Amino acid sequence: MRAILFAAGRGERMKPLTERAPKALLEAGGKALIVRQLERLAAAGIRDVVVNVAHLGERIEAALGDGSRYGARILWSREPQPLETAGAVAWARSLLGPDPFLAVSADIHTAYDYSRLVPVAEAIARDPSRHAAHFVLVDNPAWHAGGDMGLEGGRVVRGGPTLTYANISVFHPALFDEVEAGTRLALFPWSYRLVDEGRVSGERFTGEWDNVGTPAQLAALDRRLSG
Repeated sequence: MRAILFAAGRGERMKPLTERAPKALLEAGGKALIVRQLERLAAAGIRDVVVNVAHLGERIEAALGDGSRYGARILWSREPQPLETAGAVAWARSLLGPDPFLAVSADIHTAYDYSRLVPVAEAIARDPSRHAAHFVLVDNPAWHAGGDMGLEGGRVVRGGPTLTYANISVFHPALFDEVEAGTRLALFPWSYRLVDEGRVSGERFTGEWDNVGTPAQLAALDRRLSG
């Protein structure tokens, strides 16, 4: 199973920190956010990791190299400009291969065990016409009280009691055949059509999870990890 680790964003909400460093290389507890993710992926046996880069991407490449020091093998996907998440997958399509893959953001911190998604990917591979993707959801944080989507019987739905998308998912690569390489496109709302078709399974994760989107969120995580 391969993964794509999204690291190309400009980090607009993280300014002024991202004016001099890419968001993925910002540190919490003495370690870059993206390094924490690479190490967790490798620990779960997911060692082939596509990393997309654009804004200050050369600094990320220089810092991480081939990923071997973290137990990973990095495949670099260099974008001409940030293409958002779905656009990033379409651009990196040849690197991801023919099998379902994990899609995760570089700017989250979590204790989620990514190895749990290996059997999920295998299930998606068996019948993508009925089961095309899987989303990990978390309880709504204070800054996103309205949530994104809900769960009913192990399927992701829109409406009803909502949870927040954790920026962790599995997709079948054929879904992105319709997205022309170079298109700037976010996973949401693009992937909501899969939800409406009943083709997305999901789970609620109640363990440690932080979205690191602002300087205040980064500082809070740094204090917790350094304490």
